[in-house]
Amino acid sequence: MLPNTGKLAGCTVFITGASRGIGKAIALKAAKDGANIVIAAKTAQAHPKLPGTIYTAAEEIKAAGGKALPCIVDVRDEEQISSAVEKAVEKFGGIDILVNNASAISLTNTLETPTKKVDLMMNVNTRGTYLTSKACIPYLKKSKVAHILNLSPPLNLNPLWFKQHCAYTIAKYGMSMCVLGMAEEFKGEIAVNALWPKTAIHTAAMDMLGGSGVESQCRKVDIMADAAYCIFKKPKSFTGNFIIDENILKEEGIKNFDVYAITPGHPLLPDFFLDEQPAMVTKKADSYGAVPELKEEKTQPPPKARSGAVEETFRIVKDSLSDDIVKATQAVYQFELSGEDGGTWFLDLKSKGGNVGYGEPSDQADVVMSMSTDDFVKMFSGKLKPTMAFMSGKLKIKGNMALAIKLEKLMNQMNSKL
Repeated sequence: MLPNTGKLAGCTVFITGASRGIGKAIALKAAKDGANIVIAAKTAQAHPKLPGTIYTAAEEIKAAGGKALPCIVDVRDEEQISSAVEKAVEKFGGIDILVNNASAISLTNTLETPTKKVDLMMNVNTRGTYLTSKACIPYLKKSKVAHILNLSPPLNLNPLWFKQHCAYTIAKYGMSMCVLGMAEEFKGEIAVNALWPKTAIHTAAMDMLGGSGVESQCRKVDIMADAAYCIFKKPKSFTGNFIIDENILKEEGIKNFDVYAITPGHPLLPDFFLDEQPAMVTKKADSYGAVPELKEEKTQPPPKARSGAVEETFRIVKDSLSDDIVKATQAVYQFELSGEDGGTWFLDLKSKGGNVGYGEPSDQADVVMSMSTDDFVKMFSGKLKPTMAFMSGKLKIKGNMALAIKLEKLMNQMNSKL
């Protein structure tokens, strides 16, 4: 863990979405130096599924050694942003650092994303970041520290990151484009940078996306707080950078990253927008805006000897079924498999005793999963984690995500037999 230096003592840090997760972790790190924290978030009353409000966060910030100003702010509302900025300046005399952390996510494809969700992501992520920055900039210009930090990814034009969740990618990249533009516009006056995690970070949002058990593949929010703290210590001339948490901490001399892991030694889930796996690496675009060429990403058809592997997998699955499994699951799964031995298959865990087979199920499927036959076999034999397959684009899921997560648990039970 990165030690505090006291550098942010007396600084005023305005953080959107600071009532929980990464935003709150950054707030607590700065509070240990004795910073003033403006908690600009919309959770004034406790949410049944998500812990923390602006008031509980304020208590934690005070306990850590900082001063806190909780403000009810929905970043879609310009008046609420302006009001919070005015209160911050009135109470603390200015604003030194802005962290644009508030974000909305829906990992759905174009036809599956309701307009309401599209508007939410565009308005919170891109527009909210732009308007909050605009409101804080006149005060940041007067500060000796003067940092804007957007929690957004490097701009990666690999189509892989657009095809599964186009609206979400556009909305997050809008935050990154604010970095690109504002860093140049306010060069010499305000440092404007982006920070993004190398691996999945364990937050309430991650639990909702990945389901129970996903935390073992994640790092703690502390790694992002430490990385943000490194950035705030840098001069105004450090601007226009797209920083990965692990990289900046390595530069600070951090060698042991196990301290940040929820389960030290467990394989970690790579985060979105980073081409880490060889199959996803793109050739560098020669110029801005050029569409990068993808290296061969298509799954090679399995060798002839593996013909019937899907059928064999389903046979073993059928032998593993029981009334208890059916009772605990209560879902119908449909698999759209491409490649040899592919086609449509189903796993019925609603009817008595359960059933599997080729073709469409007799009842409407609760979850439809699309992938290659090769990846399907790997997934059921435990060689490919469904969460990893989904995040890397190898697996498409339509329907009830909670029931899809139930299947992952079931697969874990079956792995020993497959």
